[in-house]
Amino acid sequence: MASYSVNGKVVLITGGARGIGKAIAMQLRARGAKVVVVDLRPDEIDRTVEELGGDEVALGLQADVTDRGAMQRAVAQTVERFGGLDVVVANAGIVSRAATMRSMATETFDRILDVNVNGVVNTVQAALPQVIERRGQVIAISSVMAFANSAGSIPYGMSKAAVEAMARGLRVELLPLGASATSVHFGFIDTDMVQRALDTDPVVKGVLDALPGSLKRRLRPEQAAAAVVAGIERRAPRVITPPVWKLFFYLRGIIAPLLDLNAERDAGTRASMAALDGRDGEELEMTA
Repeated sequence: MASYSVNGKVVLITGGARGIGKAIAMQLRARGAKVVVVDLRPDEIDRTVEELGGDEVALGLQADVTDRGAMQRAVAQTVERFGGLDVVVANAGIVSRAATMRSMATETFDRILDVNVNGVVNTVQAALPQVIERRGQVIAISSVMAFANSAGSIPYGMSKAAVEAMARGLRVELLPLGASATSVHFGFIDTDMVQRALDTDPVVKGVLDALPGSLKRRLRPEQAAAAVVAGIERRAPRVITPPVWKLFFYLRGIIAPLLDLNAERDAGTRASMAALDGRDGEELEMTA
């Protein structure tokens, strides 16, 4: 499709008051977009709106993406304030401390799927009528975990694979209507969520230490945001960054089985899984 200018467009971003969401908001605003920040933290919402330039060009809304009615109201408030909605970025997501499926509390498992899958669906469905009417875009934040083995974080991997499947199907559905959808796959981005989920966990750190350096490379939120904005401007079917992960995406049918086999046979991986399995009954903090 033709290039897409965000100048003058209205963009709603969930999880937009911090991390990658905030970085996307700032870069879109710098290109002339009007930005709606949806988040759960009132203080951070207000601060972000101020940094974006104030009420004339930005709107901050407190809403839980798992509440379908709240997301419908967020879209209605966006249309009331700015006259419409062109692009929705379903960015809000959470992850828990690593654990096996057996040891993870059912409530934790369900909460991750509720936020990362149902929250994305609620956001997109609420925005779709406007996006279609204005020939806009849906941007769904998935992860490289959509095509990597998610042992130790199964609900997160499941949720991101579901988001990818939604975005791929939605793109085909939307193109005849003049709109589009993009799935976004990040590797490791240096956000609070990644730092708290990975860096403070010695078991996970041991697993990560075994990865090649190129795969462990972390990007700043601003770098991740720049890739997303470029994807919006190109109406790209997908955004994958760091670029080394593109190899995994395009060759997943070959690489994934080999990596799975290696994980099955690797003594260090088995030891890590045993350690994670021993977390039965531990409090597994969830991070947004």
